Amino acid sequence: MTTEEKAGQVLLPFFKGREVEAHAAAIERLHLAGSIIMGDNVPLDPQGRMDVPGMAAINQRLAQAAAGRPWPGIIAVDQEGGQVARLGPPLTEWPTPMSYGAAGSAPLAKEAGQGLAAELVPLGFNVDFAPDTDVTIGPKDPTIGARSMSSDPGAAASLGVAFAQGMLAAGVLPAVKHFPGHGSVAVDSHVGLPVQPASVAELSGRDWKPFEAAVAAGSPMVMTGHIAVPALEPGVPASLSGPTYAALRGLGFKGVAVTDALNMGAVTKQYPGGTAAVMALAAGADLLLMPADVAQAHAAIVQAVASGSLPAERLDEAARRVATMMAWHGRTAAATGAPAGSGGSLSARVSAAAVTMLSGPCTGPLVPGAVRVAGGGPADRARFEAAAGRAGLSVGSGPLVTLIGYGGRGAEGDIAVALDAPWPLQDSAAPVKMALYGRSDGAFDALAAVLAGKAPAPGKLPAAVGSFPAGTGCP
Repeated sequence: MTTEEKAGQVLLPFFKGREVEAHAAAIERLHLAGSIIMGDNVPLDPQGRMDVPGMAAINQRLAQAAAGRPWPGIIAVDQEGGQVARLGPPLTEWPTPMSYGAAGSAPLAKEAGQGLAAELVPLGFNVDFAPDTDVTIGPKDPTIGARSMSSDPGAAASLGVAFAQGMLAAGVLPAVKHFPGHGSVAVDSHVGLPVQPASVAELSGRDWKPFEAAVAAGSPMVMTGHIAVPALEPGVPASLSGPTYAALRGLGFKGVAVTDALNMGAVTKQYPGGTAAVMALAAGADLLLMPADVAQAHAAIVQAVASGSLPAERLDEAARRVATMMAWHGRTAAATGAPAGSGGSLSARVSAAAVTMLSGPCTGPLVPGAVRVAGGGPADRARFEAAAGRAGLSVGSGPLVTLIGYGGRGAEGDIAVALDAPWPLQDSAAPVKMALYGRSDGAFDALAAVLAGKAPAPGKLPAAVGSFPAGTGCP
C-alpha cells in the first residue's frame, strides 16, 4: 500500500446529515477505513421512525466506497442501549447497560449482546462501539452513569466480556471502552479534559480489571478515552498518550486500539487541525475515530511520515492491525442477523430481571389497583400509563408514582422510580424507592408488574446510592 492508502486505512470519519455521495467520494479518494453513522445520518420514514431499507442502502453505498481491498470496510455505530442508541425504532429499544449489573447474569448479558448486534447485521453494520466496560464510582460520575454495568470491577469485567462475546456471535465487532477508565472521573470529556487522579496501582485494581478480562477473552478492539492520567502522562488525553497505549499493550492486548471521537472538546480545544491525528498515531493508536476534518488529518499523517516526525513503521503497524481485524471479520462473521424489533421480549426480560427495590415492600401489590403518575417526560408518562393498563391498573387516582429521567433530581410522591442511573433516589423523599434502569415499553411493563404485585423486583443495586450500599435489593 502507498503511504496515502495506509493513512486512509487508520481513519474512521463521520459525515454531516445526508451527504452520502460526497462522503462516499471522500472514502474512495482518501482510501478511508470506512465510516461511522451518527444520529443525523439516520434516514427517517414519515412517522419519524428509522427507514430500514434507507439505512441499509446508505451503508451499502459506503461499504461499496471502501471496496477494492481484500477486506471489508468498517461500517460502525454507537449502539449501547439506554441513552446511547443512534438507531431508534423499529429496532429493539434496549434498557441501559446498568440493567445487566442489576440483573447480575452473564448469560443474560451475552444473550442481549447477541440480540442487539443481530439487528445491526441486516443494516450492513459490522462494528458497534460497545460495550462500555467503565467501572462507575456512583453519583460523582457525570458522564458514564447507567452506561456502566457496575461499580464492582469483577462484575463489570464478566458482564462486559459476556456482552461482547454475544455481539461477536452475531457477527458484529465490539469495542470495549473507555481505557484507562472513564467511570471514575468527574468531568465530561465531550466538554473538557477530565483528570484521573488515581495511581497506576489503583487503576490496576479497579478501572483496568474489565479491560484485562476483555483482552484475555480476545477482544478485537479497545477504545481509549480523552482522560488525562497524571500517573501515566500529565495533561495529555489518554487517547493521545504513549504511556497509556504502553499500559494497554502491557495488559497483553494485540488488537486494534481505537481513539474516542477526536472531534470532542477534550481534544479539539488543545490540539487543533490535524495535530491530534498524528499525535494519537505516534502515541500508539491504530484507528482514529471522527477527526474534526478527515482530509486535514489524512494530509497531516502523510506529511508527518514524509518529514520523518511519524515513523513509517508506526503507520504500517496501525494499518496492518486494522486490515487484519477486518480481514478476520470478513472470513468469520455470521452472515445472518435478525429482523428489526425481534429482540423486544428479550429486552423486556432484561428489565424484569433488573428492576430493583431500594426501599419498600418486597411482596404483594404496592398500589391498590389504581395509580397516579408524575415526572419524567411526556413519552415516559404515556408509556407508564399504557403499561399500567396492561397490568390491570387504572390511572388517575391512588398513590403517586414519580418518574425520574436522565439527569433528573430527587422526587416527592409515594413511589420514586429512577429510569436511568439510580443516583437521584438518594435525594428522594418518597418512602418507596425503585430503580428501573430503562424507559422502554418492556421496562415499564416490568415496573407495572411489580406495582401490581404480579412480579417480584429481583434486581440488586450495581452501585451504592447514598446510604444504600451496592447489592441492595429484595432477597
